[in-house]
Amino acid sequence: MLKTNQITNQVTGQVFRFLQTSADTNGKVLEMETVYAPFSDEPPLHYHPQQNEYFKVLAGELTVRLNNEIKSYKPGAVIHIKPGIRHSMWNAGIIETVVNWKVEPALDTEHFLKVMTALANGGHTNNKGIPPLPQMIYILKKHNKSFRLAKPKTGVIGTLYVLLKPVFALCSYKKKFKKVLNAA
Repeated sequence: MLKTNQITNQVTGQVFRFLQTSADTNGKVLEMETVYAPFSDEPPLHYHPQQNEYFKVLAGELTVRLNNEIKSYKPGAVIHIKPGIRHSMWNAGIIETVVNWKVEPALDTEHFLKVMTALANGGHTNNKGIPPLPQMIYILKKHNKSFRLAKPKTGVIGTLYVLLKPVFALCSYKKKFKKVLNAA
């Protein structure tokens, strides 16, 4: 049975409607409908080391960077992004863009999106929805199987994580992120 829940990132304006969650599909798929506000910013170039992503543009126009090539997709377009392909997506147009988005396997992508949204909505990010460096390093390390930035490389993130571990302990990051999720 499909259940729908929704979160809205008040900083970026992006809306996520969860149609099928990892719990619904035994981890096989996460299916969402996402809405990009007009003139949204390009997020950081990233990739998913173990996941396929499937996007279908339902309304508006989706701008996509695949590696370093930028293309625009109109309603009806289907985009498949394989594991390891660097990409980013945003709405460069004047009307709202709506996309059906499937992630296979689901892994912890839903958790990642909820944490990032909760941090943004709680005032803990910059105006592009990106948290301060220590929080971002912590989040990237915890979600390493499902989400990685194109730069810096994973080894640099790992090294920074080790160096910042005392900060994470002092700031009670583990407890703080549980609290953030409960508020989301």
